[in-house]
Amino acid sequence: MLFTVCALPVGTVLDRFGPRVCGIIGSILLTVGALSFAFAPQLPFDGYIPGYLFLALGGPFVFISSFHLSNTFPRHSGLILALLTGAFDSSSAIFLFYRLIYDATNRAFTPQKFFLVYLLVPICIFIAQITLMPKNSYKTVGELVNHAEDPANDIRPIDEHIPDESYLACLREERRQHRESVVSEITTLLGRKGEEGDKQTQQEERKKQISGVWGALHGRSALQQIRTPWFFLITLFTVVQMTRINYFVATVRTQYEHLLSSHDRAVHVNDVFDVALPVGGVFAIPMIGLVLDNTSTPFVLGLLVSVATAIGILGLLPYLWAAYANIVLFVLYRPLYYTAVSDYAAKVFGFHTFGKVYGLIICFAGLLNFVQSALDAATHKVFHGDPMPINTILLVVAFLVGVALVGFVWHKSRKMGRDRLEDEAEGATERLMPEPNGEVDEGG
Repeated sequence: MLFTVCALPVGTVLDRFGPRVCGIIGSILLTVGALSFAFAPQLPFDGYIPGYLFLALGGPFVFISSFHLSNTFPRHSGLILALLTGAFDSSSAIFLFYRLIYDATNRAFTPQKFFLVYLLVPICIFIAQITLMPKNSYKTVGELVNHAEDPANDIRPIDEHIPDESYLACLREERRQHRESVVSEITTLLGRKGEEGDKQTQQEERKKQISGVWGALHGRSALQQIRTPWFFLITLFTVVQMTRINYFVATVRTQYEHLLSSHDRAVHVNDVFDVALPVGGVFAIPMIGLVLDNTSTPFVLGLLVSVATAIGILGLLPYLWAAYANIVLFVLYRPLYYTAVSDYAAKVFGFHTFGKVYGLIICFAGLLNFVQSALDAATHKVFHGDPMPINTILLVVAFLVGVALVGFVWHKSRKMGRDRLEDEAEGATERLMPEPNGEVDEGG
């Protein structure tokens, strides 16, 4: 829960100071958390509580700040996001393996030894951040040019403290000239690289055409972006889906105790689920990358709604085969869902405001996930342990919100496609416009 709630401050730090600072902060927090766990028995207070706290805080600083790496290879951005999300989703396998080792060694491999070894993780992250990782987020060519061309960059908050109007005008003129020189340098650099620059531009253009909504709100401020239906609908969809996911993970055994009318079968289903959850994240990576890189955003969202609806229906059936099918779909759907939401945020909102906007989406979802306790209480006290009423309500709400989101994005995708075709047609008409001497100007 803390992971999702702190996503907004993490995103703000990311947008302001860049991914390197985020990664370093995350590595420090993970180090403190691991040390708290390792030496908890020797501490004069309960060291496990701050251990959980610092590990939960360190995770989003490392995870969210890595999303920009998908821009390193625009054509395979979906696969890169899938690798990052799959690694995050399967990270719980580390503690599953530790439990197996702990039991196999007759408790000789103590938690202290495990967390001292685990310190290698934040150490590697810290070294990577200061030696390999970029200081600033990778941006696409289009984002770089749009940001550099924006006249709003000529105005800074510090201008309010400059009383001399003539000096202020001169300062802003210098900023304008610097901004135009940056645009010129970017254009010259791409032109100098020749085929390499053309290739990158073509990859970004291909990405736009496949997505259908790429760049819909690029160049706008975070405040402007969060006032749109693009933000409202994906946030509502995320809230509902994360509530369903977390509720199912927390209650899978008790749900199937009631559905299967057998404690032993429910425990078996829960054991299968514990193993399948991290494994599913690994196996889903190629499929997720293939889907995100080669299909449109409306199709991806439609796939999410369809699979989520199938999971909801299977969760209502009192059969063992339905339980297994539900688990298989769920462990594949979970990483697809997380990756698709971050992919949507990157394509629609852009990486210039990604930290704030994506962080706000996840933060809202985390705050409203406290309703999970109310759902669990209603299941046991109102419905006497029967999970079907709550699952049916969540299924219907998720379906309605999902249909609204898919319908809106599909409509906007078609409109953006028509606008793009009209712009291309106008450009072709201008190039073929006859000159006064009767010759045709072909743009050369």
